[in-house]
Amino acid sequence: METRWLDEDERETWVRFVAVVELLPGVLDAQLRRDSGLTHYEYFTLAMLSEAPDGILRMTSLAARTNATLPRLSHVVRKLEDRGLVHRSPCPEDRRATNAQLTEAGWEVVKAAAPGHVSAVREHVIDPLTREQLTQLRAVSEAILERIDPDGPFAAP
Repeated sequence: METRWLDEDERETWVRFVAVVELLPGVLDAQLRRDSGLTHYEYFTLAMLSEAPDGILRMTSLAARTNATLPRLSHVVRKLEDRGLVHRSPCPEDRRATNAQLTEAGWEVVKAAAPGHVSAVREHVIDPLTREQLTQLRAVSEAILERIDPDGPFAAP
């Protein structure tokens, strides 16, 4: 099988895309740490719980929604639980499973962190783009997700 090397335009596009993928998480993480004392992943975990009915998700569902392994999620949820932001309990429907529930303190933290996070997302991702570019970015993201995670939680609806 012969290698299909990238042409110059493809290589330049790839290098710039990798730069965004590498740099953007640090930019978002830095803002959240500075303003809210949360990592981006901690914020995302709290945000996914805040969007769930009654702020409760099974750990397996929360892991899927946050694109994490169960060990990584368990470690982060334990830290959030130590801070009083999340509470874990056995799942009433399946005692082998564990639920994570956003506490009132967790709700207050995510609610307070959200405006700064949205501002950072707007400043670094949304505002530099035209409406047409936003539409293209969504289409490009959906096309890539369809290939790398066709049945996953981030797949296009």
